[in-house]
Amino acid sequence: MNGMGRALTAEFIGTFALIFMGAGAGTIAGMGSGGSLITVALAHGLTIMIMASAYGHISGIHINPAVTIGTWAAGKFEAAKVGPYIVAQLLGGIVAAFVLRFAISGGVDVGLGATVINYSQTTLAGAFVLEMIAAFFLVNAVLNAGISGKGGSLAPLGIGLTLGVSIMFFGPLTGASLNPARTVGPAVAAGIYNDIWVYIVATIVGGIIAGLLYRYYLEEA
Repeated sequence: MNGMGRALTAEFIGTFALIFMGAGAGTIAGMGSGGSLITVALAHGLTIMIMASAYGHISGIHINPAVTIGTWAAGKFEAAKVGPYIVAQLLGGIVAAFVLRFAISGGVDVGLGATVINYSQTTLAGAFVLEMIAAFFLVNAVLNAGISGKGGSLAPLGIGLTLGVSIMFFGPLTGASLNPARTVGPAVAAGIYNDIWVYIVATIVGGIIAGLLYRYYLEEA
């Protein structure tokens, strides 16, 4: 298998793992069968750490369209690879969500861990800002700790914790996606498309801002 094929396989597996473990933990918590917000945060954060350690050398383990676009905006990723990476990520997320639907009886009734806005605690604009800022921090961690090499072997920890603390903070408000693939997978499998554009647009905007900031200001010459 050529280098691109290996990279796309790694992105598919990594995204599958993130949605399978993360949304799976969210599904179980939503059913009242066990787990809590902390459990869900750890499931997401630890999965990113594991996948980054396992496949980072193959694909960079973006497992997130916002990260792929953000690293492209930073000048650290080839434009020709952006589309294939995003397709692999979305497919990984969708397949994972359908496997969850098959494996967990009643999981679809609680949305399979779908990320939706809790309008009793935030607004549409508030949700947009939260997802955008958190995606900014996530891509910022990828660039400054991972791609720059400054984080060394601790880079996966910093990236995983960024997602974890975001879920701890506003998971109850928006589901804390930070990742279009994380939202699209369960949305397709459960048929829940409420405000899906927020999770796509806000996270990509946050990723692009982080990428441009790194490219034109934070990156060391």
